[in-house]
Amino acid sequence: MRFLSIIFFVCFVMPSHAQVKGTVKDAKGNPIFMANVFWLGATQGTSTAENGSFSIEKSSESNKLIASFVGFANDTVLVKSKNATVNFVLQEGVMLEESTVIARKLGLIKIRSSVLNEEMISSSELLRAACCNLGESFTTNPSVDVSYSDAATGAKQIRLLGLSGTYVQMLTENFPNYRGAAAPFSLGYVPGPWMQSIQVSKGSSSVKNGYESITGQINIEFKKPQVPENHLYLNVFANHKERYEGNIDGNVHINKRLSTSILAHYENETKTHDDNGDGFLDMPRVEQYNLQNRWAWMGDHYVFQAAIKALKEDRSSGQSTHSHSGAAMPEGELYSIGLKTKRYEAFTKNAYIFNKEKSTNVALILSGSIHQLDALYGHKFYNVNQKNLYASLMFESNITKEHNISTGLSLNHDYYDQDYRLTNRLEEEGITSKEKETVPGAYVQYTFNWNDKLVLMGGIRADHSSEYGFFVTPRAHIKYNPNDIINFRFSVGKGYRTNHVLAENNFLLASGRKVVIDNHLKQEEAWNYGTSVATYIPLFGHTLNINAEYYYTRFQNQLVVDLDSDPHQIHFANLDGKSYSHTFQVEVNYPFFRGFNLMGAYRLTDVQTTFNQELRKKPLTGRYKALLTATYKTPLDKWQFDVTLQFNGGGRMPTPYLLEDGTPAWEANYHSYRQLSAQVSRFFKHWSVYVGGENMTNFKQKNPIIGAEHPWSDHFDSTMIWGPVHGSIYYIGVRVNI
Repeated sequence: MRFLSIIFFVCFVMPSHAQVKGTVKDAKGNPIFMANVFWLGATQGTSTAENGSFSIEKSSESNKLIASFVGFANDTVLVKSKNATVNFVLQEGVMLEESTVIARKLGLIKIRSSVLNEEMISSSELLRAACCNLGESFTTNPSVDVSYSDAATGAKQIRLLGLSGTYVQMLTENFPNYRGAAAPFSLGYVPGPWMQSIQVSKGSSSVKNGYESITGQINIEFKKPQVPENHLYLNVFANHKERYEGNIDGNVHINKRLSTSILAHYENETKTHDDNGDGFLDMPRVEQYNLQNRWAWMGDHYVFQAAIKALKEDRSSGQSTHSHSGAAMPEGELYSIGLKTKRYEAFTKNAYIFNKEKSTNVALILSGSIHQLDALYGHKFYNVNQKNLYASLMFESNITKEHNISTGLSLNHDYYDQDYRLTNRLEEEGITSKEKETVPGAYVQYTFNWNDKLVLMGGIRADHSSEYGFFVTPRAHIKYNPNDIINFRFSVGKGYRTNHVLAENNFLLASGRKVVIDNHLKQEEAWNYGTSVATYIPLFGHTLNINAEYYYTRFQNQLVVDLDSDPHQIHFANLDGKSYSHTFQVEVNYPFFRGFNLMGAYRLTDVQTTFNQELRKKPLTGRYKALLTATYKTPLDKWQFDVTLQFNGGGRMPTPYLLEDGTPAWEANYHSYRQLSAQVSRFFKHWSVYVGGENMTNFKQKNPIIGAEHPWSDHFDSTMIWGPVHGSIYYIGVRVNI
């Protein structure tokens, strides 16, 4: 009873929270979108909406509120009264002298004002690791995992809430992107230095961006050209495995309204490495060119943004030499893997603001992409020309202080022109197929905000697929803040996904398994339920932040990738039985003293799916993950030290086949392992240098490729990967900001 009384006192008796609201604009009065707003020395923060507005709970440990944005000088305001209104005006970027410290910018920001359970990975957090691309930007993140999908091609996937990245909706600047054939290698298509921030939203998300989000959304914000000061940014990187990268971006103001920027990236990782001596490359050879040109017009009421992007990547892997047994094709041919990718993108975002005070605006987003892939796996091949068109027309307004309405129309069109052969038999002719789907849709979303204490958001959208017909997507969210100390969130929602089996899984052709795809696969369908509680407890002059969350995902229909029923086969079929995921995570964050912050997290995952009429744990899925990160920045901001220790739990392996002596080809389970990463950065006035190491524990999965000595047989299997393929990697880089 005493414990319940304490909980009741903390949650409901303590005084209700105060809310500080305001805007962040530049010197010309233009709103700044995604500016960081946070309390000095505290762990709570938020980001601004498209109209520059923000709302943040009054901190109990600090009265200095700070606004920051890339290319601008930070602004600090003393907030004494509760429920104050603060309007920031950020001036053109000014480089601080080395001996001057105004504020420390938060890296991982929990967005307390949002009804969604979301966090923002800011540009300062991205600097805590090498962060050469999107896939490497989650090194210090407790919620998102990035793992290899295949040991031969280097394909990687994101995992959120214990499920694969296909159930995470990938967005760039709030419109869907990197879908279909782009998905297996898309984490390498976004250079780290290009990103301004990443927003991660867990569970059922807003209906604004479509119906595809099942476990959450990841939205990437690129650097914008409209920052007021012309700048030039350079980043060069090299590691001891002879991977080299160069990045450059800069902007030019043509006049007070119009600005443009160029972002360029080049990487070269063409050295051959076979440290385990199995005859196969440990990491693929990759050469990539990536270019983006952006434009922005910032009017008083009309805002226009546009961009064009082009990417060219050559990726090769496979046998570098014959394995120790010398086995190969009769003619001695090596097993080679080669992927040639060309990708082109363009988008425009147009917004007209009718009433700035009520955020009444209408916006039109248009985007298109062409993704061309020519992939060769031994004598198997998969060639695809994927085209996508997307349009979204949105209207939003704060009707009153308490009521917000958002509604819109959308149209998505996908076209896949495919040519493939699924066996190594040269005499077998290739198959040509085409996949088309057009999906028009409409949505409405209503938000009720009662004094920022209780927020209710409900949305529903209706879409019609040319392949699957009419379907409805409902989603609902609740956020309740009884006081400054604690807040609660609840969510429920549905998601749908169209499968493009070969486009999304073509890397599996590198295996010797036979590929079997059932006819007339249904659309995937799932419900997601989530609850979370966040506490902000004043302790010894700082705030102890504890977050706990639980999510349950239940599939009504799912594409099951069956590696169990036949160890020489990959079977793609619709779910026949149950499939679900339970995920529990707790995260603790505390700044022990000025400049030093420690974060610890633990996640427990239970994912089960029906394989061949038997409910089993999903293979190659870890049971738990523990993360401990520490960062320290010296008082004069000259040095920064970052350390990340990760514990990865073991899991179940797919059913193995038996060798000639009757023993299984691999063990039934894999064990846990640890990884350590660290980085030291030295900052100067206009540049910085950083050195670090990844996987410094030097843990490597032994024999990640099964049957490497017989790559042309059905005993060859590169899908049995659960850990890192490479050992320790050490790197050095230089950043220059002019």
